[in-house]
Amino acid sequence: MFEKILIANRGEIALRVIRACKELGIRTLAVYSEADVDSLHVQLADEAICIGPPPSSESYLKIDRIMSAAEVGDVDAIHPGYGFLAENAHFAEVCESCKIKFIGPPASAMRAMGDKNAARDAARKAGVPVTPGSDGIVENENEAIKVAKRIGFPVMIKAVAGGGGRGMRAAHNEVSLVQGFHGARMEAEKAFGIPDVYIEKLIINPHHIEFQIVADSHGETVHLGERDCSIQRRNQKVIEECPSLLLTPGQRKRMGQAAIKLARSVGYVNAGTMEFLVDQKGHYYFIEMNTRIQVEHTITEEVYGCDLVKEQIHIAAGNKLSPHVVKPLPRSHAIQCRINAEDPARNFQPSAGRIDFYYAPGGRGIRVDSHAYTNYTVPPDYDSLIAKLIAVGATRKSTIERMRRALGEYLIGGIKTTIPFHSAIMRNTDFRNGNYDTGFVDRFMNSENFELKPSEGRLRE
Repeated sequence: MFEKILIANRGEIALRVIRACKELGIRTLAVYSEADVDSLHVQLADEAICIGPPPSSESYLKIDRIMSAAEVGDVDAIHPGYGFLAENAHFAEVCESCKIKFIGPPASAMRAMGDKNAARDAARKAGVPVTPGSDGIVENENEAIKVAKRIGFPVMIKAVAGGGGRGMRAAHNEVSLVQGFHGARMEAEKAFGIPDVYIEKLIINPHHIEFQIVADSHGETVHLGERDCSIQRRNQKVIEECPSLLLTPGQRKRMGQAAIKLARSVGYVNAGTMEFLVDQKGHYYFIEMNTRIQVEHTITEEVYGCDLVKEQIHIAAGNKLSPHVVKPLPRSHAIQCRINAEDPARNFQPSAGRIDFYYAPGGRGIRVDSHAYTNYTVPPDYDSLIAKLIAVGATRKSTIERMRRALGEYLIGGIKTTIPFHSAIMRNTDFRNGNYDTGFVDRFMNSENFELKPSEGRLRE
């Protein structure tokens, strides 16, 4: 097992990895930007090294600075978390050349699947259905127009790297296609350092279903069920649940087998997620693979009774999958709400600033993954996610009621958060009955029944 691990990330995921390391008896080294000097991951790691100013391009995306910190800290492994360099094959190769273990898939598998365009090619070769789209990277707007005319509008422009809804634009005509093409490239370059994009057919109001894959270096590859991530706003996941109400046992079996087949075809090792769209006729299409731990890995952990971050570390150390992972048994239902520092009453305007009061909910079946605390200042430089609230119950109905209760207990003062928005969704009849797809949020916010209660998630006057 490793003696010391560097966490090449920030916020709640960095804290999540630190906690797993502590339970495994592994020392941790945090890296941080000047904006994160007071972050909890810096305070709770065994050691911490500043790697640059606030912009991620000058800190968390700087491979040379991270590797310098790794050498100074004498670590034997690096966990990239999600985002930033987590799906950067070159970073994995640099780690290998420096004799430091990258806690993730091999660079070869990352190149095959981390690049979304290459992943589509791999899926085709493995016989897994994909959405119609471009044959490769689209270099310019004229080529984009040709592709769109061939497959028909509407289309989706997508960055080949990264995730989290960044570098994605829907286009319904040539004007929006040209605007979206340049916008997606600029956003992708800023977020991931890679501007390349491809185009695929936009399926209207599907379900977004993803399968959790875990594979070791001894030939064992399994999936731990699916997560329904269809509650989205601007292509960014908002609420996730496990398992999905949509899938029949037959669909679950077919999609799970397809996910395993594709992972094995590229020699995938470690944790990863196969993402699919399921249309209104029940047809499924592979869209991409996230070659890293997911933001929503929490609900799979709660439903299947596993620790995916520990599993990642064990796999990277050369161990076999844990017995309960090889033969996974779902035991409950789980829902996650992403709590962001945004004001839903003002079109989700970012709300960076100082938290003057913070109280997280608790009680049976509630989990909170957060780096926030009283007097913590949310920096404006990064993603606005400040917490993940997870509710677990024996049934979906009990899980929703538990989430409603927890959202009512979650008190954050000094900034605006999306807690009232999540509470409104938990009250919504369609959501409670499982009648939703990727178009749910837009329909819900434009409906007569949409109502925010600003008092939720705030201190009482």
